[in-house]
Amino acid sequence: MSSAQETPALADAPVQAPHTVVHVIATRDEYLAAVEKIAAGHGPIAIDAERASGFRYSQRAYLIQIFRRGAGTFLFDPPPIGDFSELNAAIEDEEWILHAASQDLTCLREIGLNPKRIYDTELGARLAGLPRVGLGTVVEDLLGIHLAKEHSAADWSTRPLPQAWLVYAALDVELLVDLREKMGELLEADGKTFIADQEFDSVAKRDFTIVRVEPWRRLSGLASIRGQRGLAVARELWEARDAYAREIDTAPGRLVPDAALTAAAKALPATKRDLSAIKEFTGRASRSQLDRWWAAIERGMATTDLPATRAPGESIPAPRIWSDRNPEADKRLKAARASLTELSEFFHIPLENLLTPDTLRRVAWAPPAEITVESISAALAELGARPWQVDATAQKIVVAFVEASQTIEQGDEPAS
Repeated sequence: MSSAQETPALADAPVQAPHTVVHVIATRDEYLAAVEKIAAGHGPIAIDAERASGFRYSQRAYLIQIFRRGAGTFLFDPPPIGDFSELNAAIEDEEWILHAASQDLTCLREIGLNPKRIYDTELGARLAGLPRVGLGTVVEDLLGIHLAKEHSAADWSTRPLPQAWLVYAALDVELLVDLREKMGELLEADGKTFIADQEFDSVAKRDFTIVRVEPWRRLSGLASIRGQRGLAVARELWEARDAYAREIDTAPGRLVPDAALTAAAKALPATKRDLSAIKEFTGRASRSQLDRWWAAIERGMATTDLPATRAPGESIPAPRIWSDRNPEADKRLKAARASLTELSEFFHIPLENLLTPDTLRRVAWAPPAEITVESISAALAELGARPWQVDATAQKIVVAFVEASQTIEQGDEPAS
């Protein structure tokens, strides 16, 4: 985030005030001194983390920002500091304010920062029904302060970090306490405080680590590859790229883009020269690591461990094919979704926050044997719905399912 001298103010937006020079704490001694100051402060802890997504393989934090009233603003350089357990011990019983906590909790936990209670201003904005929930927009709407966001996608592994970036990072937390107070007033006025409390508690307890059985199947364009042999080549190319990206800590897509791997798996080149001739096979490592990619193709062509054409697992089919695969479930889903859409508009809460699409799909695909409020409530709770979601949606879902069932039965009756 830059100062007003560096970036012209947007039309009709308040000018962002100049900021003092920001210092980054990068030694254990400075870190321990900062912990004492933060512990001596008062009120909740505003915290944010900056990663280098799109530049580095890892999702580690490359900058941690903290603000607390009575203590001030602190920016930490995690790699040289290492473990943050002393800071966690000093503040773990306080409320932590984050914006979009699900994006930061994993990298915070990786260095020993694990909150017990959180207040998520991005999630709060969704529950309040605000039309846009990005930090800059919410701050401007509720506090009347303009935040420039030109450094949000920067490479935060850069050292030294430019002062303009550090100012941007500091401002991201310095306004969170004021924002939390204003957001609390908004939710209280709408009678949604108890909803927010349940949502924040759920996020704080959730493990956001993603473990995929066959992560290579997320390769963009994989659906266009025909045959198990092509899939085997795609798998070997993806795994070779992933291993190399991990080794040099670079985002895989910056080495060789997905489109290049997909093109090679579809072409099944007969020689290394044929591989290098594929026009889509581009990227910073496409030529310098050509031997690596060719070896992967050879493994894919020789393996007898051919992947299934469809991903394994218990995931239900995509709704677009339900009308053919399971027409009863299709009618249930459409009826329930229409009913919950009306409810979403009534509560002024986005549909995906009222009840996650996956939860609704699963209960529509395989509902309880007997459709009652009690059975649907139990099914929703088992799938992870919060109590307020169950209370708000179970009755609506039951009515929608029953009406859908009656429509099916009437459709099966012969015309008189």
